[in-house]
Amino acid sequence: MSFHPAMPYGTERWHRSERQTLPEGPAFAFTAENRAEFERLAAQYPPEHRRSSVLYALYLAQDQQGYISANAARHVAEVVGITTADVEDVVSYYVMFHRTPVGKYVLQVCTTLSCALAGAERVVERMEQVLGVKQGETDASGMFTIQYSTIPAAAYTRNFSVRSNRTEESEISITRPTSATVGCRLKKLRALPRTKA
Repeated sequence: MSFHPAMPYGTERWHRSERQTLPEGPAFAFTAENRAEFERLAAQYPPEHRRSSVLYALYLAQDQQGYISANAARHVAEVVGITTADVEDVVSYYVMFHRTPVGKYVLQVCTTLSCALAGAERVVERMEQVLGVKQGETDASGMFTIQYSTIPAAAYTRNFSVRSNRTEESEISITRPTSATVGCRLKKLRALPRTKA
């Protein structure tokens, strides 16, 4: 057995979970309309497979609140009939679920090895320059949040994805963006109506 020289063997950090819990957030319960919509979809599953509707329940919760808080996760768990830990596992696995409040548009840049080699860092730097915020932050207008992501279609090139934090709006994917095209596209997005999510 070999040991890696950079591993912190025998320290407090060794075998210590670095999992972050969801922010508590405001009290949460589905609106009557969202609850009815969830029940309509959940009824399509056999009762023993109701847990399969957790993704849809999370989409509804995020659409209603804008992100998934601990209170929303507890409510989804109760409605679906699973544990809060099961819900948190799903939220932490998928990049489309936001764990903190985000802007109306989430700008996701692929950070896989192929994207990094193709210049993804320059794309992020250009976004940060144009918007005046760092990765993980939301601009002052509340319109844009920059996030690192692993975009599955990015196996051979860098990718840039614009997602609305509302599920009914579509996603824009841009393959092989340059820092110039990112600046141009962000200017076009800034021209969109300035309503907060």
